[in-house]
Amino acid sequence: MRSIRAAATGAVTLSLVLAATACGGGSSTEGGSNDSPKTLTYWASNQGASVAVDKKVLQPELDKFERQTGIEVKLEVVPWTDLLNRILTATTSGQGPDVMNIGNSWSASLQATGALLPWDAKNFSRIGGRDRFLESALASTGVRGKDPAAVPLYSMAYALYYNKKIFADAGITKPPATWDELVADGKKIRAKGTAALGAEGSNLAENIHHVFVFAKQHGADFYTADGKPDFTDPKVVDAVKQYVDLMAKHKVIPTGDAEYAQNQSVSDFAKGKQAMLLWQSASANLASQGMSEDAYGVAPVPVQSGAPGSGTQVNSMVAGINIAVFRNTRNLDGATKFVKFMTSDAEQKVLNKAYSAIPPVKSAQSDAAFRTPSNTVLLNTLATSAAALPQVASESQFETAVGTAVKELFADAAAGRAVTTGSVEAKLEKAQQQMPAA
Repeated sequence: MRSIRAAATGAVTLSLVLAATACGGGSSTEGGSNDSPKTLTYWASNQGASVAVDKKVLQPELDKFERQTGIEVKLEVVPWTDLLNRILTATTSGQGPDVMNIGNSWSASLQATGALLPWDAKNFSRIGGRDRFLESALASTGVRGKDPAAVPLYSMAYALYYNKKIFADAGITKPPATWDELVADGKKIRAKGTAALGAEGSNLAENIHHVFVFAKQHGADFYTADGKPDFTDPKVVDAVKQYVDLMAKHKVIPTGDAEYAQNQSVSDFAKGKQAMLLWQSASANLASQGMSEDAYGVAPVPVQSGAPGSGTQVNSMVAGINIAVFRNTRNLDGATKFVKFMTSDAEQKVLNKAYSAIPPVKSAQSDAAFRTPSNTVLLNTLATSAAALPQVASESQFETAVGTAVKELFADAAAGRAVTTGSVEAKLEKAQQQMPAA
């Protein structure tokens, strides 16, 4: 579920810029055209272990919506490996679904195409109001200061998952709260013959998610305040080097993980081959691989020093899925009703339970299912110490360019080549040169 989504996010190319210029954005339908008032098409992202699992989860809910409204929803679950290209094709051709799921980090880039319905105050009022949603989730719905391009549907956050038995065998009594502690614990674990920390070194978006957090912890960002790429800021360079040094210098991440891109580190962790995992809402993924929830603990992602706190110690990007409406839908009223249904308290509880996610609708979070020890860590992270990835039109190209730079640095580390401040800066300079002109 996780790494497939992340890989797709990292695959965005400059075709998005072409989409921005090619899409006319059906303004004639924005006022409420309803040529097909009794049908909707919905592209759902593949959240479960398979497309079949998603259909099993979603179809009963869509049937419920049809009973309530008389509107039939034609469902297509689109794998993450295909979803972005399908969306890009739809934005350029104008032939897309009425409603679709998007990775929330795509929001600003897809917003730039003009193909998505803006969620202004009037549209938000139709689904119960903007203030129903977590502010951190809303921060990943488009460029700050503009009406959101989508509405939060499922929220997720990164956490540190650790194997209780491996920790106990190494004499470690609590999870690390800082990176220095993680390195020290990792060395104790390695001395016992087990790999310490898993990573997906060839997964571009996983790389981005982690180095973004490190940059925030260093007091930096990859963009200036006016939205220009600033990949070679010395604090950014230090942040990227610190992450790669978990393999290159400290040997906490195994060199073989430099080639991982599709859930291999999760599999290794589930099988007891690695002691720790930095992952996004991993419980369902681990359960699907046969790991008992009693076998692992969940803690906040480490920070530089101290403990995560409100706005000061970012330890996760704001992860999750948004739901969007195409501006040229022929059933605007139905599409809005569907978004209202999917973000209702009742449906938020059903769907986020099914996908081991956190409801971005605050009033749905009171359910006991979201108050387990592991989910409490995720809830607290989203509420106090998560930050949205840069909400700029070039965000997708940023994921590709910088994610590739980190992938290459991991490859250097795995091959025994030196990873230095200079080599990191050179990779980031190359990545910045690949960004489109403003």
